[in-house]
Amino acid sequence: MALVLVVDDDHTVREVVVSYLRAHRHEVVEAADGEEALRCVKDSAPDLIVLDLMLPGIDGLEVCRRLRLQGEVPIIMLTALGSETDRVAGLEIGADDYVTKPFSPRELALRVDSVLRRTDAVPASPPVLTDGDLVLDSTRHEARRDGAPLALTGREFDLLRFLVAHPGVAYSRDDLLQQVWGWSVGDSSTVTVHVRRLREKIESDPKRPSRLVTVWGVGYRWEGLA
Repeated sequence: MALVLVVDDDHTVREVVVSYLRAHRHEVVEAADGEEALRCVKDSAPDLIVLDLMLPGIDGLEVCRRLRLQGEVPIIMLTALGSETDRVAGLEIGADDYVTKPFSPRELALRVDSVLRRTDAVPASPPVLTDGDLVLDSTRHEARRDGAPLALTGREFDLLRFLVAHPGVAYSRDDLLQQVWGWSVGDSSTVTVHVRRLREKIESDPKRPSRLVTVWGVGYRWEGLA
């Protein structure tokens, strides 16, 4: 059982989502706007947040941005905006997943379960992975470069850990969606955004990556340091 915070200004949407999440045996707290959401996070310390993009006052993007400065709680963004730009915006600031309105409450509940499983899963790779100046400690869920901690979201950490554990292997975006996100079907731009964010944090020159490289026509490969 996990504690899930549902943030949406539409009472009907909250009611439906809360009902499905409780049916999946989660505890649920609710918030109707951004300010209330931030208070709930401080007071309740949820295990996961379902966060609507369009909120009165402080919108969902700003809420997500502030939460990412505080920690790595998983965030699933709800958006009625269907364009790729809007979906990518949420991923760029650290959302772990997104669901576009109108959505199936059952699908959302399954996405919540999937994200929580990945957050709690014991990694198959060794607990500590080292690649040159990069150290990944799965037990502490911590990444360091040159001894300094890297500010990674939970999903960024999972993606980096998977790639570092499989150096020299080229993976397509669909492969990574299945291996890291647990999705058999999904939007490959999710992977593209996370790769770009990782490069900004681990590459000396993100525009000319030498560790997480692009394999044209295939996807990505972890080269690491020689």
